[in-house]
Amino acid sequence: MKQWTVTGKGGFDDLKLDEKAPVPEVGDKDVLVKFHAASLNYRDLIITKGQYPFPVKDNVVPGSDGAGTVEAVGKQVTRFQKGDKVLTLFTQGHIAGSLDAKTLAGGVGGTVDGVLRQYGAYDEHGLVHMPSNLNFLEGSTLSCAAVTAWNGLYGLKSRELVAGDCVLTQGTGGVSMFAVQFAKAAGATVIATTSSSEKAEKLKQLGADHIINYKDEPNWGEAAKKLTGGRGVQHILEVGGPATMRQSINAIAIDGVISIIGFLGGGKGENEPGFLDCLMHMCTVRGILVGSRQQFEQMNKAIEGNNIKPVVDQKTFKLEETKEAYQYMWDQKHLGKLCISME
Repeated sequence: MKQWTVTGKGGFDDLKLDEKAPVPEVGDKDVLVKFHAASLNYRDLIITKGQYPFPVKDNVVPGSDGAGTVEAVGKQVTRFQKGDKVLTLFTQGHIAGSLDAKTLAGGVGGTVDGVLRQYGAYDEHGLVHMPSNLNFLEGSTLSCAAVTAWNGLYGLKSRELVAGDCVLTQGTGGVSMFAVQFAKAAGATVIATTSSSEKAEKLKQLGADHIINYKDEPNWGEAAKKLTGGRGVQHILEVGGPATMRQSINAIAIDGVISIIGFLGGGKGENEPGFLDCLMHMCTVRGILVGSRQQFEQMNKAIEGNNIKPVVDQKTFKLEETKEAYQYMWDQKHLGKLCISME
């Protein structure tokens, strides 16, 4: 079979294609998946550059988000049968509840071989059934970005999203656009930030109630709070990191939740908020890493029940064009999730 591996930390040139790799063997509890599609995440790009802050094994097959059909099952497998449409779980051992040190070390495309190959074998507990209303390209977008958005909105049991809440999203990356869709399906009001009229139009199509262009309004946190009548927003999905955290703090409501997901704005920011800012604003700030299988399955029910369709970039790459796909995403030419087809 064909598969990609990450052979170093020097960038995209360290992605190597092997066209004669062996198809994985299937253990008693394993499921062999024939992949039809995969989608990329920012994580995949920085792994090749040695910038990912979590463990990565040598010569790993990259990519965490894959969709395919079950080709074969081990003799002890009970959750799947041949022909089922399945998706990969980002952290293979994270079935429910909180992460621990052991499950944290099971990231697909990091310490576990990923999906940028034609076949992959995974423990039956590391897969979920694909929502019936999605095709393989759409399904391949869910494992990381969608589950992360769901965790951001529903992962803190004491302050889950409820109808009437206000949610603030940042930009038009995968997590943010899934969050808009999930929040609107739940009856929430959505304030979205972006940098262009084209992206603003897409956010409106997804249901965003208010759009703030952060280039025109650098103090978008205060602007968002004003849109709520001064109460602030209940949920913020913080993808920018230190560069945007000050504005998120300014926008949050009393007892609101800021879920820190990434650092697309860089690792450092001017006027970064600290502990006292959290105290003064009486909010919860939590870091999250994707989510559990239980959350994935709950989310999939919502996707089916509300016929939610992931936003997929108009350009799809072939498996052999993976290196070009990485560069396309790095150059920020994509809108929504960027997919790779194995067909």
